[in-house]
Amino acid sequence: MGTLYIGLDVHKASIAVSIAEEGREGAIRFLGQIPNTPTDVGKLARRLAKDGSQLEFCYEAGGCGYVIYRQLTDLGHGCMVVAPSLIPRKAGDRVKTDRRDSQKLAILHRSGDLTRVWVPDPVHEAMRDLVRARLAAVGALMRARQQLLSFLLRHGRIYPKGKPWTQRHRVWLAEQVFEQPVHQIVFQDYVEAIFTAQDRRDQLVARIEALLPTWSMGPVVQALRGLRGLEMISAVTFVAGIGDLGRFESPSQLMAYLGLVPSERSSGDHVYRGGITKTGNSEARRMLVEAAWSYRYPPRVAGEKVEVLVRLPKPVRDIAWKAQVRLCERFHKLSRSGKRPTVVVTAIARELAGFVWAIGQQVKPAAP
Repeated sequence: MGTLYIGLDVHKASIAVSIAEEGREGAIRFLGQIPNTPTDVGKLARRLAKDGSQLEFCYEAGGCGYVIYRQLTDLGHGCMVVAPSLIPRKAGDRVKTDRRDSQKLAILHRSGDLTRVWVPDPVHEAMRDLVRARLAAVGALMRARQQLLSFLLRHGRIYPKGKPWTQRHRVWLAEQVFEQPVHQIVFQDYVEAIFTAQDRRDQLVARIEALLPTWSMGPVVQALRGLRGLEMISAVTFVAGIGDLGRFESPSQLMAYLGLVPSERSSGDHVYRGGITKTGNSEARRMLVEAAWSYRYPPRVAGEKVEVLVRLPKPVRDIAWKAQVRLCERFHKLSRSGKRPTVVVTAIARELAGFVWAIGQQVKPAAP
C-alpha cells in the first residue's frame, strides 16, 4: 500500500500509462497503452487500486477536455489536469514518445513540479462552449463580409459614403446590379451568407442572455458590467474564460494569469524586460484590452450604464468609479509621455485587471 502517481499521455484513441511509486527512489513503470474509453479508464483505476493504494492521476490539458478528470474524481481518486506550457522540459531532450511523455508526467507529479489548471464544473463548461460558439460565429460573419467586399472591389464597386455595414451601406448593396447573370448569383450568395452568419450570431447572443440569470457566475458578470468598457457579452466572455475570481490571491496573480505582465530575461547586472507574456486565456485578455480603449475619454457615467449601476451594491459602484478616475488620468498621463497607443492600452488593461479582481472579492458566485 502507498501512493501511486500515474501519468497519462492522452490522445483521441489511446492513453499511454506510466506509474511512479512514492518516494524519491520509487520505481518507474510503463504499463502500456489502453483505449481512450470510459470503460477502459475505469478498468485501469480498479486494477491499480486493487491492493488499496492511493491513486494520483495527471494528464495534460488539451482537446480531450475534462471527461477523464471527472470520471476519476467521481471514482474517488485524485486527478490533476496539467498546464502544458508550464511543464519543465530539458533543453537537450530531443526524443519525444508517448511512453516518455507519460513517464515524465508521473515523475514530475510525484515531485510536485506540475501546475494544475482550474477545471470548470459542467454548467460553466457549457457556458464557455456557448461563448466560444458565438466567437466562431463572429469570425464567420467577418469572413463573409470580407468576401463580399473583395468581390465588389474586383468589379470596381467601392462604397463612397463612409463606413460599411451601416443602414445606408445596406441600401447601397441592394442597388447593385451586374450585367452578367452569374455575377448576380455570386453577389446574392455572398449577401445571403452574411445574413445567415448574422442570424447565427444573434441567436447565440440571445441564448447567452437567456442562460445568464441561471448561471452561478451570473452575479459576477452583472457586477463587472459596472466597469466602463465591459458590457454583457464582453463580461460573459471574460468570466467564462477565467472562472471564479476568488481563486486568485492578489491582483498581480490575476494580471500574470492573463499574460498582461512584462516578460523578463535578466542575469547579473543585466536586466531586460520585453513585451507582455500573453499567457492564459487570450479571449479574456482581449476583452480587457478592448475595454481599456474607452478610458481615453474623461470620466463619466453614460445613460445606459446608469441602469446597470443602480442594481449593483455600493462597494461595487465605488470600485467602478474609482477605476474610471484612476484609469482615465493614467491613460492621458502615459499618452503625454510619448508612449505608443498600444503600450498605453496594455498598461491600462493590466490595471483594469486589478479592479476586476477587487470586484471579484466583493461579489461571489451563486450556488450552482
